[in-house]
Amino acid sequence: MKEEGVIKFNCTWIKESPLDFELIKDLNLWRDKLYSLGLIGENKDGIGYGNISMRFRENKFIITGSSTGKIKKLSNAHYTLVTGFDLEANTLTTVGPIIASSESLTHAIIYNHQNNIHAVLHIHHFELWKKLLQKIPATNKNIEYGTPAMAMEIIRLFKETNLAQQKIFAMAGHEEGIVSFGKDINEAGQIILEKLNEYKFFIT
Repeated sequence: MKEEGVIKFNCTWIKESPLDFELIKDLNLWRDKLYSLGLIGENKDGIGYGNISMRFRENKFIITGSSTGKIKKLSNAHYTLVTGFDLEANTLTTVGPIIASSESLTHAIIYNHQNNIHAVLHIHHFELWKKLLQKIPATNKNIEYGTPAMAMEIIRLFKETNLAQQKIFAMAGHEEGIVSFGKDINEAGQIILEKLNEYKFFIT
């Protein structure tokens, strides 16, 4: 967990004014909910975890900024727009008031892989993660988060498993890490809540 929140890609950050709040309103509602459930937050070392994004247009997407996991209430100043990435060069370009999350490459490859995906959530829940590791698609335990290798591993899961249908996977090499996605933010969020309910972690 020591490397939690460390950015592992080369980021070109073009500092701009915050996005209009209307663009992130629905995203922020789900971020509030996930934070209230402890699925996004701060670990015992004081490092934030978890991030959330939605497609803007084409393969551009809006994502929570780096080191925002530990902040209780976000404003539009805590979101940024990812406008491009290069997996081979391990680079990513973000435009906004804050640098993009350390998991942005993971989000980018999911949006790039399927046009019908419009939201991605990355949450942490140790007990659920342990339950799901052998039951849903999971990345190789030797693959680190936020790297081109993780992005390639996700492509592998799309090809070799039923990830496109399940819309959720566990990150075996990133303790507690679970990623869901969907046609919109509501679907991506409900997938997480349904798994928590299924394993009786809480009832909604």
